[in-house]
Amino acid sequence: MVRPPSARLANLDLNLLVALRELIRERNVTRAAARIGVSQPAASASLSRLRRHFDDDLLVRSRGGYVLTPLAMQLADQVEAVCAAAERLFATGTSFDPGSTRREFTVLMADYTVAVLGRRLSAELATRAPGIDLHVRLVREAFSADAATTIRLIDGMIAPPVRGFDLPGVRSVELFGDRWVCVVDAANAHVGDELSLEQLAGMCWVAPFQPDRGFPGAAPLSRQLLLFGMQPRIRVRVESYQAVPYFVAGTERVALLQERLARQVAQPLGLRVLPCPGEPEPIVERFWWHADLDGDPAHRWFRETLVGLAADA
Repeated sequence: MVRPPSARLANLDLNLLVALRELIRERNVTRAAARIGVSQPAASASLSRLRRHFDDDLLVRSRGGYVLTPLAMQLADQVEAVCAAAERLFATGTSFDPGSTRREFTVLMADYTVAVLGRRLSAELATRAPGIDLHVRLVREAFSADAATTIRLIDGMIAPPVRGFDLPGVRSVELFGDRWVCVVDAANAHVGDELSLEQLAGMCWVAPFQPDRGFPGAAPLSRQLLLFGMQPRIRVRVESYQAVPYFVAGTERVALLQERLARQVAQPLGLRVLPCPGEPEPIVERFWWHADLDGDPAHRWFRETLVGLAADA
């Protein structure tokens, strides 16, 4: 007889989820025990049970400590998402006091957004809600491909509107706007005070989130290049917006970058910020969350805080 899913779940010790998360985070039984608030033998017993359940060692001793097995690395993101969802579920109530709450918010964003909002958000939480933990997950290439699943497992994500976010039950609110600019090294003698599309097409590029071939529709920069009818010579590909200017500095390469980020790094890296030719789309960053969280006062406070910080950014 096949047991229903709810019966299988009822027979699981869900405390093992917390143990699994901390064991994967710490890669050390003693430190994991301290984070959970149990003895080292109790944490070792949990690890033994997890090993039996998954039929895998999960943690393997190596020189200088433990390393994760391939299965443990595969479980890492899943257990973070499941624990975060469980914490949100049991933290939900009819009232919310940011000064006394104990809660973790998990937000997916690009490192560009961290550069714009990170310092303000960190200071605001430290001052007004010192008991809140923040888990920032950085955007990965083509992350919108699994947006329908991801948005249910986190508190929200900050991203521009792209195909794949128009989903049933997904809400969003505008945070801030920006525009694309060109960045070149200040000593690049081949570039004047402005660039044409023809010049851009002939230059070597640094570009974020570009695959080996073609352009993913979800990447904002890719859409701009397609609008320009351009297939540039990309010499450096990076999985980060903040890394882009470092690979432009000291070279004759060019890149498109968000102006807010470009202005932050131009002087320290010796770059020039130039207008983007053509008619690039404006950048509009929005906060996205699932409608299941609409009635959660803590989540409402968090997203209102984000909107307020973005207004002053």
